[in-house]
Amino acid sequence: MRRDEFSDHQLLALWAADCAEHILDVFSIAEPDDPRPATAIAVARDWVRGDLRMTDARTAAFAAHAAARETKNAAAKLVARAAGHAAATAHVADHAKHAAAYVLKAVDDVDAERKWQRQLLPPHLQSQLFNAARVR
Repeated sequence: MRRDEFSDHQLLALWAADCAEHILDVFSIAEPDDPRPATAIAVARDWVRGDLRMTDARTAAFAAHAAARETKNAAAKLVARAAGHAAATAHVADHAKHAAAYVLKAVDDVDAERKWQRQLLPPHLQSQLFNAARVR
């Protein structure tokens, strides 16, 4: 499927997955033996393609959040939270903005990251996410 064939909900899940994946290496370096955040990101994309049920995505989201609770690395916690919210977007589209917000907390250059995040979204979703309820 092309991105223009997806619903807004699906586009938000893809965007959240892209945002979380953008900093996934932070978690992978800190916790190289823990695949849960990477799995959550992959599951979000699988849900968009219709390969998994929403309940499977929620399970992966819970697992990523468990990874966040278990790691001692502060930045890795933020990445795992972002990945968890990316997967949870399958359940509720509003989780996408939380995925992006956790990413912003984990990076040094917030303005550059916010600009990158914004460029990934179609214009109608940009105004919905960045103007009405600014992601911080």
